[in-house]
Amino acid sequence: MKTAKSLDIEKFMGDWFVIANIPTYFEAKAFNPVESYRLGKNGKIETTFAFNAGATDGPAKEIKATGVVKDPRNPAIWGMRFVWPLSADYRVIFVDTDYQHTVVGRAKRDFLWIMARDQPVDLDKLNMLVDVAVAEGYERNKILLTSWQKQELRKAG
Repeated sequence: MKTAKSLDIEKFMGDWFVIANIPTYFEAKAFNPVESYRLGKNGKIETTFAFNAGATDGPAKEIKATGVVKDPRNPAIWGMRFVWPLSADYRVIFVDTDYQHTVVGRAKRDFLWIMARDQPVDLDKLNMLVDVAVAEGYERNKILLTSWQKQELRKAG
């Protein structure tokens, strides 16, 4: 699986709206999802997944994790730890030059996150990001829009 070239980890930090994904069990009923990254001590990446549970106005929930860059020569490959000592594969497949859109996946191609600094995302841009994922072996029909993008599509359609 290709990864983003010369990822600047500091530019990547901050809040990302999850606009499409192949969800994990925890994300299946998550609405308004936002992934936040903060560079912590010793280069660890403090991660918070915030969402509304069950509905767009459901209770606010958070899931915390810690990311670690696996190889300083390729900061696009992380180990993401939710429960010690287990670490999940996490790969930044694509990030645009202005760090406004990203595609993150796993070598197993079982989960995927298409994210943006703002939402909604223009349909042409969204299709380009999905195409990036498909080119890396993800199945297009498994990629789901999140509540952020669905709300905009309903208004526009």
